[in-house]
Amino acid sequence: MAAKAPANTPIHAFLGTDEALVKEAAMKLSQKLAPKDNEFGLEIVSGAADNADQAIQVVGRAIEAIQTLPFFGGDKVVWLQGVNFLGESQTAKAESTLSALDTLMGVLEAGLPSDVTFLLSAGEIDKRRTFYKRLEKVARVEVHDKLDATKPGWENAVMGHVADRAEAYHLKFRGAALERFVQRVGSNTRSIDSELEKLSLYVGDRAITDEDVAAVTSQSHTGYIFDIGEAIAKRNLPKTLELIDFQLNRGESAIAILLASIVSKVRQLLHARDLIESHGVVPGNNYNAYQSDLGKLPAHATGHLGRTKEGKVNAYGLYQSAQAARNFTLAELRDGIEACLEANLRLVTTGLDHRLVLHQLAARLLTQKAPKPKPARR
Repeated sequence: MAAKAPANTPIHAFLGTDEALVKEAAMKLSQKLAPKDNEFGLEIVSGAADNADQAIQVVGRAIEAIQTLPFFGGDKVVWLQGVNFLGESQTAKAESTLSALDTLMGVLEAGLPSDVTFLLSAGEIDKRRTFYKRLEKVARVEVHDKLDATKPGWENAVMGHVADRAEAYHLKFRGAALERFVQRVGSNTRSIDSELEKLSLYVGDRAITDEDVAAVTSQSHTGYIFDIGEAIAKRNLPKTLELIDFQLNRGESAIAILLASIVSKVRQLLHARDLIESHGVVPGNNYNAYQSDLGKLPAHATGHLGRTKEGKVNAYGLYQSAQAARNFTLAELRDGIEACLEANLRLVTTGLDHRLVLHQLAARLLTQKAPKPKPARR
């Protein structure tokens, strides 16, 4: 087990693929620690480099800043900001870059002057490299990675994040508005903050409703992915094919479309249909009543369903899917899950055209089978 940095370390690292959160966290700490009575108490070194030579210069400036005393004495914060050569790029892999980082790490491990605090913020970082492993031992490390919208249950994690961000705007979501917001806006932190600010101006002091979200928020890339699922739920094959083509033409990967929109929607339809047939939980016209009915089920009946931050069943997606689940039989949806697994295998193991694979999957999911003819009477 790797040794952890001491609690009182003057070295802090903010890392991760969510650039907005990384920068925000580093900014807050720099403002907290920088001397209020000394404008030279915060020195920011840009960490952007286009090649190995520039990376060496960046590291050199950071070391110089650490070792140079403030003009008027007192404490000093050095922030190496937005480093872009800690990942897997050619610049990051260059021997000269690695050597420069080794030198920087030597300075940090030797101990900083008593009046200096060092902050590092960076996006992508290769955690397999020695630099990261050594950094963990001397720095307090915070990692802020973007949530992967292709993974099942991503909405639940994002809802918790959105609820936390909403508190800063003194906003509260009512009913299914939070779930609708996440499905429409997605997981990008900048987009979430921008849309929350718009909602704050729109609703004022009242709670946010589903109608407010629909009226004010802009539909993101994730929202278009959500539209594919809605077309599937309505058993609308032409619209599904149109939206798949739209996303592919925008550069979206077939795997992302499959996992984020098709698989998640088919799985949700299957869960909703099973709840109808096995437990009599029907959607009706009242979301709150549906949510209440779900809450009354025994734990074994809902243990496989997604949860909100408060531990409740994530009912909004199920409620929407239950409305459309009558368009499918339970057997069709079970076959649909198998079809999705087969499509995933074809996408990753064969050279078949990805558009063709997704089109064939959509046709298999949404084309209703003709009933078997009854045997003729003799």
